[in-house]
Amino acid sequence: MQTNPVLVESVVVFSVVMCVHMAVWNQHSWCCVALVIQAFYVQHKWDRLLRNGNAVFQWRLSANSGIVPAVMVMPLLGVALREKCAASGNVYFERFSMVVTVTGMMLALFLSLLALGITRPVPTNTCVIAGVASSAILYTVKQTLTVSEVIEVLEVLLIFVYLSLIVLYLLPRCFTPGEALLIVGGISFIVNQLIKRSLNVAEVKGEPVHYFLPVVVVGSLLLGVFFALLFCFMESETWVSSLFFHMMTAVLGLGILMPWLSLLIRRHPIMWLLDFVTLNDKRLCLLGYWVLLATLATLVVLHQNYQRQSGSKKHQASTVVRKYFHLIVVATFVPGLVYDRQLLHVASVGCLGAFLLLEYVRYFRIRPLGQLLRQLLTLFLDERDSGPLILTHIYLLLGMSLPIWLFPGPCAPKGILPGAGGLVPYAGVLAVGVGDTVASVFGSSMGEIRWPGTKKTVEGTATSVFAQIIAVAIFLIFDPTINLNSTYSWIVGSITMVAMLEAYTSQIDNLLLPLYLFILLLL
Repeated sequence: MQTNPVLVESVVVFSVVMCVHMAVWNQHSWCCVALVIQAFYVQHKWDRLLRNGNAVFQWRLSANSGIVPAVMVMPLLGVALREKCAASGNVYFERFSMVVTVTGMMLALFLSLLALGITRPVPTNTCVIAGVASSAILYTVKQTLTVSEVIEVLEVLLIFVYLSLIVLYLLPRCFTPGEALLIVGGISFIVNQLIKRSLNVAEVKGEPVHYFLPVVVVGSLLLGVFFALLFCFMESETWVSSLFFHMMTAVLGLGILMPWLSLLIRRHPIMWLLDFVTLNDKRLCLLGYWVLLATLATLVVLHQNYQRQSGSKKHQASTVVRKYFHLIVVATFVPGLVYDRQLLHVASVGCLGAFLLLEYVRYFRIRPLGQLLRQLLTLFLDERDSGPLILTHIYLLLGMSLPIWLFPGPCAPKGILPGAGGLVPYAGVLAVGVGDTVASVFGSSMGEIRWPGTKKTVEGTATSVFAQIIAVAIFLIFDPTINLNSTYSWIVGSITMVAMLEAYTSQIDNLLLPLYLFILLLL
């Protein structure tokens, strides 16, 4: 009998949920168990809608709906963060973590209602299960959240609905339903938090580095939506349109985002950034090292395109060539994690803004670089880039950066978490930079035994786990802040579960795997 990879993927996610539930054991962890059960049933309805072409929007091809792994990320993340913040006595971030958990559950329930509403005939059994799970979750929300927190959750849900309509209409075939929930849901939460903090500037607290990400995300969103709508009515490839694009980008950056960021950090952003970067010689050395690596990555792209021009026009970059970029990113992030995480935080946010801007230039064919970027990046397309956007390199950056951006600094004494928590900032490096790279290279070159129902190999998964364990040992040598105590079995189990998820998921592994490893290591 042929193994269904979607079923195995769901079993792996359910195992992660049960690990979190056993480690935490509170009302929200029980709700996570109910949510994953109803998500399993709803996923089958979404998969049938995708196969029949009745799923309203055009979704990414050659992938299932990905509902189960995607809907559990935000709830599990909130549960794990709440446990750490409660242990440290930080009441504010404990309540904030509860809002994250409930927001993720509400977004998941909305996606479930959407699937059940457009499925014909109406699936009675799934409706009953979804109703029971929804009732349990809503009752828990009533018992645990205040009125203001419930309003905050509803605000995020409202932003998510409108933003989903815009993004999925303008960008067909770029996401699966699960990926759309994860990405658009995360953006909606960031937008709501930025608006909330901007309206209460007097109460704004925290490090200035934490305000760069929301401002960059909101600025990129405004720029993309504005020009996507504008270029529906005018040609984007002319010099006049390109000049207008560059001018409006400058206006947005200098006239809106800079004053907005200045309001939040109470200082001019450029002056603050100059003082921040030149604080010591170590930061200048790191920046110089990163510039060299960026130059190396650019040379790899140019070299591969030169080979394509001199050879066959059908030449595409191999799996090994694509993994060069994973190695370059690992070489970029590891020194930053060891020596200066704040600088790495700011640099990765700046890199995200640059990547999004360059993708807009490529997508809209903005002169003078638009057509050149199209030619250079076409070589590195894979089956996941079936829509108008090329997002693989952005997902790689997000996968490596999210554990750094999400690190619960206020809930960590002296910025350090005990036990397996010491590896939390390294979750992206382990899952994507080491694990996914080794699995792909060894699996494609030496793998013979395939996991049932997939193209992934047992050898690739085994070497992935082994390589990540070796990487943990290396991090222990070079990073004195890591103190694993007696959590070795938990770390090995977490790495193994995430490696199994990599073997069976058809979703964007660069985005999904670091988040699940982050959640498990946080416990």
